[in-house]
Amino acid sequence: MTESNRIEYKQILTEQLEKEVIAFLNSVTGGAIYLGVNDQGKAIGLENSDAIQLKIKDRLKNNIAPSCLGLFDIVLEQQDNKPIIKILIASGNETPYYLKKRGMSSAGCFIRIGSASEPMPTLMIEDLFARRTRNSISKITSKLKL
Repeated sequence: MTESNRIEYKQILTEQLEKEVIAFLNSVTGGAIYLGVNDQGKAIGLENSDAIQLKIKDRLKNNIAPSCLGLFDIVLEQQDNKPIIKILIASGNETPYYLKKRGMSSAGCFIRIGSASEPMPTLMIEDLFARRTRNSISKITSKLKL
């Protein structure tokens, strides 16, 4: 397997994790991130996989807005007798998702293009947000009977 628009490999847990997850959340199909796997798809394994799983959950819960809870799953697997972590990310319906510390900007919103996660253009951010608010407002029903 090689990296693609739906698969990302990381040898270790890096500061880029949230960026990659956001790109998958903002995509149409979602994707998977494999930790403990090199760029060629070969398992190199992870130490302290239980602690890493907790760190991942906490980072995704606390650093991404809107909340992505329920849109990802963290699975411990064995590949070539080495522990790896697979993070399955569903496509979100509250796009655009973004890094809380960077806000809803090109520095905080990302999209998946091929095997890379790229900053989202401002016009796309504005369009996605407008669609999200338009859709949510239209679903609100009045309690008043006219």
